[in-house]
Amino acid sequence: MKAILLAGAGGTEQLQYTTLPVPEPGPGEVRLRVRALSVNPVDVKTRKGGAFFSKLQEAPPAILGWDVSGVVDALGEGVAGVGIGDALFGMINFPGSGRCYAEYVVAPVAHLARKPEAITHEAAAATTLAALTAWQVLVHEAGLQRGQRVLVHAAAGGVGHFAVQIARHLGATVVGTASTANQEFLRTLGVDEPVDYSAVDIRDAVVPVDVVLDPIGGDTTLQSLRLLRPGGILVSIVGGAKEPVLAAASESGVTAKNYLVHSSGADMEALAGLLSSGALKPQVESRFPFEEMAAAHAQIETGRTRGKVIVLP
Repeated sequence: MKAILLAGAGGTEQLQYTTLPVPEPGPGEVRLRVRALSVNPVDVKTRKGGAFFSKLQEAPPAILGWDVSGVVDALGEGVAGVGIGDALFGMINFPGSGRCYAEYVVAPVAHLARKPEAITHEAAAATTLAALTAWQVLVHEAGLQRGQRVLVHAAAGGVGHFAVQIARHLGATVVGTASTANQEFLRTLGVDEPVDYSAVDIRDAVVPVDVVLDPIGGDTTLQSLRLLRPGGILVSIVGGAKEPVLAAASESGVTAKNYLVHSSGADMEALAGLLSSGALKPQVESRFPFEEMAAAHAQIETGRTRGKVIVLP
């Protein structure tokens, strides 16, 4: 099979195209023939030597990628409930080694869900790590309830545009920040109160909220604490809840915490249901052939991607 090895930490020249044996599924695993995969900011950070780089090096071959949609072509021992030819999608082995930059991927069946028939493989691959992050933060960590107010930073981005739709599905009022160029996109997503962070100070523009989803960190995390109602919660997915933030949160009677998404077939099933009903619609900004993975990484590195970047083997 064709695959892309991560030869070392650094630029896109470290993404090396090669041919490897097709992997065999172990107990509880299936093998997918990949139809589409998704690229995330964490892929870029890992390529550069970020937090998960060492984990990939510990279990060669070092292959990036965690998000995939494909068709089952082999079953491991003990796998039940799925069969050859079934279309499945999910985020694999995160934060371990997913090895999705390949034509075939072996995955625990417990990390996957059935792809809705009406949804393309592209849309399914897009609705994985970013969508799982939004779902797990809002549902499991923040316990977002109908009638509450939620502030979603970078609401036009990968995690953000899913968070907006999930929050609306849950019955919350959504405040979303984005640049001037993305204000209309926020409205099409259903953001109730779009905020142009480049034109106004969010501390003056946002009425207090119950929940903040923070994918930015830095000063934004600290400033956002002041926008929380007493008893509110801020969840940072970029490690923004550092000691000064935690201290300020304690003094203000609110909660701040960091969160890292994890693979979950049960949560993928919930997302599949939202895809089927039309409550969740991924925005795919860019599509690249497998041979142009470097260009896909370059798109992510612009920091201006609206929605998701997809790669097609």
